[in-house]
Amino acid sequence: MTKSTLILFDIDGTILTSGGAGECALRTGFQKEFGFVEDLTQVEISGRTDSGIARQVLAKHGLEATDENLRRFYEGYLQQLESELPARSGRLLPGIVPLLEFLKNTPSVSLGLLTGNLERGAALKLRHYGVHHHFEFGAYADDHHDRNMLGSFAMARATERHGAAFLPEKTYVIGDTPHDVTCARAFGARAIAVATGSFSVEQLAPHNPDALFADLSDLDAVLRSLGVA
Repeated sequence: MTKSTLILFDIDGTILTSGGAGECALRTGFQKEFGFVEDLTQVEISGRTDSGIARQVLAKHGLEATDENLRRFYEGYLQQLESELPARSGRLLPGIVPLLEFLKNTPSVSLGLLTGNLERGAALKLRHYGVHHHFEFGAYADDHHDRNMLGSFAMARATERHGAAFLPEKTYVIGDTPHDVTCARAFGARAIAVATGSFSVEQLAPHNPDALFADLSDLDAVLRSLGVA
């Protein structure tokens, strides 16, 4: 069967919570690389890309976002993330495993990532929690620091993998922040919002996602919102 539905998942707050591993790795990695103590105050993290966060932190300390400084920031972060993940009590979020398993076994569906994580960071997190194998490709912070630019990368990779273009109205972005909704709208996709991150149902509702859930545990309802029930 030809793939006709493209479903793109955010990671943090949507698939899993790392128990603070990511933020700790950002702080300690930056300090080890640059020697500055960083508490991430005045740094927007939820729904932002790692490359965008890096630019915020560097600017906060008067450092330019040169290729070399960004490389050092990423390396420091990723090294710390690898050691922090097993030291934290993170978990997969409600409903995610049965949802991924159902979608992976649905012939018309292609599963990908649209995430603010760096590609290596995404792989570290998803492998640690045992769900990396569900995803065929992704769009990442390596591609662009502006999350709203990532949709075109995801669509291009889906087309490259399957040899056919996906229609925006059959493309879904599942995420836990208003930025995920805005990102979906930026390339004409449908937005499925879930309040398992740092935004409540009440905070997400004004952004008018196509569907909104407290969590993803009602499999039938989530599948209906994705048009694959």
